[in-house]
Amino acid sequence: MAKMGRPKSDVIKDKIVTIRMSAEEHQKLRDYSEKHQQTITETLKEGVNLLYKTRD
Repeated sequence: MAKMGRPKSDVIKDKIVTIRMSAEEHQKLRDYSEKHQQTITETLKEGVNLLYKTRD
């Protein structure tokens, strides 16, 4: 019988980043994520990618 479960990904995501933010910053992040129907993680990754593309 074959193993059951989630298939292995080609990209291993084993890095964890922790940040501290004010209540106001956190609320802005949550509001943006909800408005655009994405998770906080997706929002942060999108932000990093935009910074990377627009800055040297």
